[in-house]
Amino acid sequence: MNAAKIPAACAPWVRTRLRTAPGIPAALAVLVFLTAFLAAAFPRSVDAYETKALRHDVTTAAPGQSVLEVATPPPSLAVPRPKREQVMREKSLAGVDRALVTSLPAPVRADVPLSSYGVHTTKPIVAEEPWLPRPNAMPPQLHYAVPSALDRHSRLTAGRWPTTHGEVTTGTREVEAAVTEETAAELRMKPGSTVTVPTQNGKQVTVRITGLVTPLHPESGYWSVDPLYRAPSLTPDPGSPTPVFYWTATLLLASDSGPALLDTTGEPELYWRLAPDPSGLTAADVPGLRDAVASLENGPELLKLRAAVGPNTTLTTDLDAILDSYTAIRTAIGPVVTVAAVGIGAVAAVVLLMTGGLIGARRHHELALLRSRGGSLRGIGGRLLAETAVAVLPAAALGLLLAVLLVGEARFLPALVGAAAVGVLVCLVLPLRTALGHRRPLLHGAREDMVDARPSRRRTVAELTLLVLAVGAVAALRRRGTSTGSDADLLVSAAPVLVGLIAALVLVRLYPLPLRLAARPVARLRGAVSFLSLARAGRASSSGTLPLLALLIALTTAAFGGSVLAGVADARDEAALRAVGADARISAEGGLSPLSGGFVRQVRAVDGVEDVTAVRIEYGTPLAAATDVRSDTKRATLMGVDPEAYARLARGTGLPAFPAATLEKGAGKGEALPAIVSPALAERLGKRPHTVRSQAGDIEVRVAGVLARTSAVSGSEFLIVDAKRLAQPGPTTLLVTGSSLDGEQLTAAAREAGPQSEVRLRSAERERFVDTPMQSGAERIYGAAVVAGAGYALLAVLLSLLQTAPERATLLARLRTMGLTTRQGRRLLASEAMPQALLAAFGGLLVGWATIALLAPGVDLGALALAGGDPSTPYTVSLRADLRSLVLPAAGVVVLAAAVAGVQAWWASRRGSIKELRAGDTR
Repeated sequence: MNAAKIPAACAPWVRTRLRTAPGIPAALAVLVFLTAFLAAAFPRSVDAYETKALRHDVTTAAPGQSVLEVATPPPSLAVPRPKREQVMREKSLAGVDRALVTSLPAPVRADVPLSSYGVHTTKPIVAEEPWLPRPNAMPPQLHYAVPSALDRHSRLTAGRWPTTHGEVTTGTREVEAAVTEETAAELRMKPGSTVTVPTQNGKQVTVRITGLVTPLHPESGYWSVDPLYRAPSLTPDPGSPTPVFYWTATLLLASDSGPALLDTTGEPELYWRLAPDPSGLTAADVPGLRDAVASLENGPELLKLRAAVGPNTTLTTDLDAILDSYTAIRTAIGPVVTVAAVGIGAVAAVVLLMTGGLIGARRHHELALLRSRGGSLRGIGGRLLAETAVAVLPAAALGLLLAVLLVGEARFLPALVGAAAVGVLVCLVLPLRTALGHRRPLLHGAREDMVDARPSRRRTVAELTLLVLAVGAVAALRRRGTSTGSDADLLVSAAPVLVGLIAALVLVRLYPLPLRLAARPVARLRGAVSFLSLARAGRASSSGTLPLLALLIALTTAAFGGSVLAGVADARDEAALRAVGADARISAEGGLSPLSGGFVRQVRAVDGVEDVTAVRIEYGTPLAAATDVRSDTKRATLMGVDPEAYARLARGTGLPAFPAATLEKGAGKGEALPAIVSPALAERLGKRPHTVRSQAGDIEVRVAGVLARTSAVSGSEFLIVDAKRLAQPGPTTLLVTGSSLDGEQLTAAAREAGPQSEVRLRSAERERFVDTPMQSGAERIYGAAVVAGAGYALLAVLLSLLQTAPERATLLARLRTMGLTTRQGRRLLASEAMPQALLAAFGGLLVGWATIALLAPGVDLGALALAGGDPSTPYTVSLRADLRSLVLPAAGVVVLAAAVAGVQAWWASRRGSIKELRAGDTR
């Protein structure tokens, strides 16, 4: 008889586990969600700020640099005249413009509203009209242009728009034009004015001004590629032996007037100025964009342009130079950001491993029972994989989704790889680590502390290998910096992680020894709490490497990130101070007229001003020839100062102390004045007196002291003397100090002093160094690295304490049966947790400081700190240890450990001891 199929007597394993113990999967899912979000958000954030920086660089570049200008001469004289005229007309130019826009190779795209085309003369034509202004008796030289859509790029302010009357040809003798208000004001033009243009056949073309216009967007490429469209310019005559200037300007002819310029002597040219459209560009498009621009300038794409426009067509642009500058900054900043990414990735991986270890430890007895009753490793591992995947994979997918929603305009694949790596790591490591722990039967009560554990040969070889890698990474980073070529070196970027790893291994080996030594004298004291806590801390679990490793890497990453931010802030403060010299600077640009005493008093009365230092500065002061001057440089900056006031300024701005007493030493009649000079100038002048030709006459100076830096000037060779010894001691510059200066009041006071007076604020100068999305984006990532590193450090402490919480609860229950009070229980748990917390905190602080000290010579933050990474900056920006970034996360570790121990002792005192003291329990 066939037996009927009996349904399964048990519910599905995964569903049962999730229903009966939902807390652990939920906590794991939250951790995976946050980690997957960070792993997916990091590459998308880097892509986003690099893309924004690319668009920013292209958009903010001068139109003359970014525009793609296609130019071609008119058809040759061999072409019939009607066809030559047809090419110059608006309809033909517009057709070519449309063809050019559609034929540009990807990813190059034209911004049609900002683009323009037309005809213009390439050589100026002398205008002989007697009413035109003639500086130095030189007549103006004018250009003539027929730009497209003049009425859409300007506003008519006087007269009427120029128009064409009938069809314009080479035989047309009068055309109409407009000029901008600036051109009209300088060249005395008005509606109705006429200018005669000679032609090659001896005839003349009359250009009649019919209207004055004002540009709607003067900074756009329409007006800025050729600045003469917008305003005239005084041009020096290159053939004159003395400086002689004449006016040059451009007259804007009516649309479709191009044929009238064919026979002029101005050598007309057809042009199409295509403004690039950066709205669709991404950081990944840079290589393709560079190749496309190179092909357009001198490659296959240029041949296509010539086939569509003419055989002599050329394309010129500086867009490739913009891309080179962008790539240089990106290459400089990228490796520095990679260091933060590697650190956070390593600590996140360690914390995930700790989480798996905690879950495996909590389920040790359950899985041991299954194994003893015939459960296979494959079956146990498969069930653990199913349980983990149900909680982890949706959490990783949600983290990826959140990163995609929050961080836009970035590639999806790197984010997918990051989130998937987190999910796969947890899904594989947790079941494997837990299941492989049950390969063989384990004895109850076997010791797992550092006393019983002995490092194997494999572990010793692995630790030595890591030591060699760490030393190599640090040495490479110190020698060649954070990048090699154009890409980051991952081994170099992992230097902070490797240093933390080596420190963790060393500390784990050395940690129990001082505790056991300290326990011996404590054993002689009355009371068992202190001895018991030290004895238990000295018998730390052999699995304590992971928590300590997580803490050290997290604290090192937080310290490194905080030091990067602190170094960037210091560099910007330093650069702003070098540029201004004080909190504010008031000077007459290029002038030597002394500032009045009343003006100085007026500045002192401005809100927020604490002190005002008056300085006389003479730039480019010539040095008289002398045989002992060992240089061809014959000029320097001469400064006359009040020694005491200037010394106060040096102290207030944090510069090296100024030797005021050196300048105040009296110089007898006929003796040289003592001077404080720059190091290079001291080497040139030597010890003997030297003559300096100041504005008030020659003075003789001698080197009395050397100063590397000074407030009043930056980046030049200088001499500082006592202003009272000069024939003209009147100050030309005021250096103002104050914590909260009122810039508007200072500017108003400077206007009253003279129209040439300029006010520069240190705060405004500092803001100028932060003007690129790449800088701000990298700073935000480092800020997130600091926060994430501190968060993972605290999470590692919490996981470490939770892993041993059941053992401590059982210990308290047993000791309470022997008379241990609640207060003593709290002291016991706190004393037991403190050594490990203090070790992690002190070790993290020490390792963080050592890492920064080791890596500082190889990390240059110049491109990240200063706008554009100015290569002329006379110093590099390196790391420095930031006290807050070192101390605060370490202190947080100690506080959290004490808080968790206190909470556990309080909670254990409120619960009964029955559960912890069950018969047969081996805990």
